Amino acid sequence: MGKDSKKSNREESIEYGPETIEQRMRERVRDFIELIVEEELEHALGAPAWERVGAGRRGYRHGHRNRQLTTSLGPTTFRLPRARLQQGEGRSSEWHSEMFGRYERRTERVNEGILGVYLSGANSRRIKGALAPLLRGGPLSKDAVSRLVARLKEEFEQWQERDLAKDDIRYLVFDGWYPKVRIGRERARVPVLVTLGVRGDGERIVLDIRVAGQETAAAWADVVDSLLKRHVGKPRVALIDGNPGLHEALRAQWPKLPIQRCTAHKLRNLQAKVPKGLREEVAEDYRRMVYAEDRAAVEQQRRAFRAKWQKKCAAVITSLDEAGEELFTFLDFPQSQWRALRTTNALERINEEFRRRTKTQGMLPSEDAVVLLLFGLLRSGQIRLRRLDGWEDLAGTRTVMAEAA
Repeated sequence: MGKDSKKSNREESIEYGPETIEQRMRERVRDFIELIVEEELEHALGAPAWERVGAGRRGYRHGHRNRQLTTSLGPTTFRLPRARLQQGEGRSSEWHSEMFGRYERRTERVNEGILGVYLSGANSRRIKGALAPLLRGGPLSKDAVSRLVARLKEEFEQWQERDLAKDDIRYLVFDGWYPKVRIGRERARVPVLVTLGVRGDGERIVLDIRVAGQETAAAWADVVDSLLKRHVGKPRVALIDGNPGLHEALRAQWPKLPIQRCTAHKLRNLQAKVPKGLREEVAEDYRRMVYAEDRAAVEQQRRAFRAKWQKKCAAVITSLDEAGEELFTFLDFPQSQWRALRTTNALERINEEFRRRTKTQGMLPSEDAVVLLLFGLLRSGQIRLRRLDGWEDLAGTRTVMAEAA
């Protein structure tokens, strides 16, 4: 066979170097976009381009137009097909791709990058500089950034008001944490109140995010009222960090609701009551009690813990008694769920991810930026929560503490 001169000439024209991979990928982005859009249109029309008639055909193509789109590999211009879809009774409408809106000029990944930088405190000029490798000269105006933020706010407000009746929420987890934000010209730590729910299938989902002036009973009561208005139902248990305002708000609404105090938070309280040299010792005894294999073993270790530390440091027992039986509510639930019910660590995971994204800056530019940045991480799937340990036994929790609330 003869040598393929065209292939040979093409290969000889390629210059290999550090930018070769991205360059070759960018060259193929347009082809991939056009292929995917053609597949989408074919599905909408019910027939490929070459098929002129057919019972399943729902419309006809009528040309192409150029469209620019900035992807994570930079801007590219591709041919977007046009078509009209039959609506019946002789009517038709213009077809629009579902993959991007009529005026969308960037993919969601690029928009998420822009929003993340903006919400961290950068202006449009700094965004262009920070995301130059991503945008690669793609258009980005101040108005475009404003529209992105406005759209995110609208989505957050809708999310914040969504109905929860179909989520079948069994357990609730509450926690508050304090990022730094700019209020006027001052730096301040403001409480962000986050509520997590566990559905009947074991999936953990964030139900509510809000900034409060203070972490008080009134602030948490607003959270509870919002959940009720959105039909959250009667929870089987609530996991809390020990904040008295939250405890008061829950008891006001659900007087008999089983409450589980976070054992990790209580351990930190106990360690604060002893000298530094005894902190590891009290932690070992505490874990031996809380993580015992069954109820009988827990009670045995509990008696031993009280006897030892009542003599050694009475302040430890005073702090332990402050939590009372609510530190051991998990014992009333399936043993397979004990690990998940002892702590509010699922919310700590969200907190850690947020801190990781903002650790390079001293503070966020506003209170809105806090909730929008957190919501953006959730919406984009960058924060993923795994199922509750022992979720298979959730069906049995319908009868556990049936008189609650």
